[in-house]
Amino acid sequence: MVTAGRRASEAREPGRSGDRPAFWTGTPEALCARLACGPDGLTGAEAARRLARHGPNRDAKARVDGAARAVLRRLSEPLALILIAAGLVTIVTGDWAGGAIIIAILTLSIGLDTIQEGQALRTAEALRQSVALKAEVRRDGAYHVVPVEDLVPGDVIRVRAGDIVPADALVLASFGFTAAEAALTGEPYPVEKRPGLVAAASPAEATNALFRGAVAQSGEAVALVAATGRDTVFGAAAASLAAEAAPSPFQRDLRDLGLVIARLTFVLVLGVVALRVAFGRPAIDSLLFAVALAVGLTPELLPMITTVTLARGALRMARRKVIVKRLAGIHDLGAMTVLCTDKTGTLTSAEITLAQSLDPAGRAAARPARLGAVAALLGGDRGPLDAALAEASPGAAAGWRLVRQRPFDYAQRTGSVLAEGPEGPTLIVKGAPEAVLAGCTARRDGDGVVALGAGEREAALARVRALAGEGLRSIAVASRPDAGSAEAGESDLVLEGTCAFADPPKAGAAAALAALAAAGVRVKILSGDDPVVVRRLAGLVALPAGPVLSGPEVAALSDEALAVQARRVDAYGRLSPDQKVRIVKALQAGGEVVGFLGDGINDAPGLRHADVSLSVAGASGVAQAAADMILLAPDLAVAADGVAEGRRTSANILKYIRMGASSNFGNMLSMALAAAVLPFLPMLPMQILLNNLLYDLSELGIPFDRVRPEATAQPQAWDRQALLRFAGVMGPLSSLFDLLTFGVLLLGFGAGPEVFRTAWFLESMATQILVIVVIRTRGRPWRDRPGTALAVSSLAALAVALALPFTPLGDWLGFAMPAPGILIAVATITALYLVAAEAVKPWAMGERRRPLATPEGRTIRTGMEG
Repeated sequence: MVTAGRRASEAREPGRSGDRPAFWTGTPEALCARLACGPDGLTGAEAARRLARHGPNRDAKARVDGAARAVLRRLSEPLALILIAAGLVTIVTGDWAGGAIIIAILTLSIGLDTIQEGQALRTAEALRQSVALKAEVRRDGAYHVVPVEDLVPGDVIRVRAGDIVPADALVLASFGFTAAEAALTGEPYPVEKRPGLVAAASPAEATNALFRGAVAQSGEAVALVAATGRDTVFGAAAASLAAEAAPSPFQRDLRDLGLVIARLTFVLVLGVVALRVAFGRPAIDSLLFAVALAVGLTPELLPMITTVTLARGALRMARRKVIVKRLAGIHDLGAMTVLCTDKTGTLTSAEITLAQSLDPAGRAAARPARLGAVAALLGGDRGPLDAALAEASPGAAAGWRLVRQRPFDYAQRTGSVLAEGPEGPTLIVKGAPEAVLAGCTARRDGDGVVALGAGEREAALARVRALAGEGLRSIAVASRPDAGSAEAGESDLVLEGTCAFADPPKAGAAAALAALAAAGVRVKILSGDDPVVVRRLAGLVALPAGPVLSGPEVAALSDEALAVQARRVDAYGRLSPDQKVRIVKALQAGGEVVGFLGDGINDAPGLRHADVSLSVAGASGVAQAAADMILLAPDLAVAADGVAEGRRTSANILKYIRMGASSNFGNMLSMALAAAVLPFLPMLPMQILLNNLLYDLSELGIPFDRVRPEATAQPQAWDRQALLRFAGVMGPLSSLFDLLTFGVLLLGFGAGPEVFRTAWFLESMATQILVIVVIRTRGRPWRDRPGTALAVSSLAALAVALALPFTPLGDWLGFAMPAPGILIAVATITALYLVAAEAVKPWAMGERRRPLATPEGRTIRTGMEG
């Protein structure tokens, strides 16, 4: 439950857990009083004392396990422990080759995972490298350049154009200073920073504060350092990356599977030993047989099948321009039900473009944009709005010559050029609409000029407000014929019109989001930008119309209330990084598998806490380092392609688990029943292990198998109940035909122990391997045939199994050559079993899992489609 105190802390200082208000909401005097410093900076001695108290201005290094600790952690997983036991038991029972294979497969799997964990080190390094290395600080009454790590709260710093802001600080003085904070707040436009009081709790609205990691675009600022290191907004993002990530859905599924196998193994060993001893069978033989049965239940090749399948999926995704950094993320991408995405740089290009050029009456007109472009091109301005004007009218300055220029003044909020051109000497002024309008006495009306009255002035300002309501930023353009007299000033101007700008969505954004929606993935925009801008973008990319929640509104909600809102609201604005994390967690608490697509520092915590994280080409190094996958193509349609590939990969992994679980369970159940009543062992321990190994080898082609379209149509998550149902139906069905085989062999042919074991081995291998063709798909096997690789691996393993008893190795393995009549009986029983398996398959696979009661009515698949 989020208490009132927790909600209030959303407006508190970043990185602090107490009741200290955000530093930008107070005066410089109040901040100086709190920090026990003055506006002229610290002495060197005081700075040294504070450095010892606060620590270096850097992020805490992520706690990284050494290689040995990482390996031990993976060895403690239930499935790993079972495989270790299986390998050791296999060796003890005399099958050195089989045991070595099991141990080698486990070693390879753990080694690959351990290597991949090194991505965490690169993430921390990217964070460290992305901030300034030097800072200009006032100490002992003069400015000095010091290492950024030496800054402390209370220092006074000076930041110039091109610098990376080294700490969170309150602006004391500024001179045309702007900072690019897109990576921190999602704001695509440079933000003007100046002294003054700000009541807003969001860093995105703190125009009087500098934030560590932002890039100074123009001018110069002097600021009082309020927070360093982990206490900064940037530091909070770094701290989230340093924390240990929760297990992913794939890891949780594997752990659950391991626990289920462990429980079944324990029950089986105890049950078989107890029954055989109760019937007077030798205890040692009974124990070895029971342990071999336990090994037979173990999916020895699961790590290899999983690794090969995921690696193949990664190669296929690379061809679709998706770089996979965490292999298990492919499965999680296939299970994803909700994609949370940032706005700037992901859905939009973060490149400002001219959206509208309007005359004073609000009609579309090229003249305002053309004159604005003349001023931008002749004046040499480098701001994003000027670049957009120049790009929209690249040849506008042809025939014009610069006479003089007044660069943009952040105090007056305008800039101007005097140019000689086709219209004679002309003064062109552009800037904030209210500032430009203050100097206008007339307005352009077609080819003429008329007086600008109070009504027209108010209408022009109202139009600017309306454009802002649509998420557009506007400037006004005015002009005046001029003889070149500097004394004339910038009054008596003619209002030419308004230019409106936008950060447009990427070309393929709408189509990509539509493809994701069609695939059953609900998309939510989590942005640090203004909610008005987010609402406009949502409309442009055709997201469902609905409310847009702001960061303060999210902060006011308890976790329970946020969980309710997160299910119905698809767009959020002015979010802080920790609020993005709260929304991700709220969705996860509701049973969603959450993906996060982001490109900025402010997205790093969300990327860290999501089930699968994605970044895009051109994203910040931090976001790319934190992501599981990187979309190289600017077209976000590759995300939808990646989802389809993830589902295809997940479906093939599920095939192995489904088939292996049902086959192994059926065989082991048959052996346990036979061992309880037969006077001899139905199979020798070595034969059991050989049976299990050959069956696993028959499935080596699964990573390359075909997948039906319905398997990639909707999110797939492992459904343990569905898997258990499948094994619970198909396993006993297999045992039923095994019992039929037992009766035919004993009562019909009077088979001795060696012949019985050989015949049952042949029947067991034939039914296990051939039924793969039946149960790998929901469709009819003659219509949905297996891929070439699976067909080859299955038939090759079957050929080896059928040939072994008739080779010189047969005697060594304890086999005896059966009579032709027995072979015919075995073939008949196998055929009957395959017909029965096809008949009961629909019931075993069951109906699709019913969807959760969500407003979008989405169906989540059980993972049984193949």
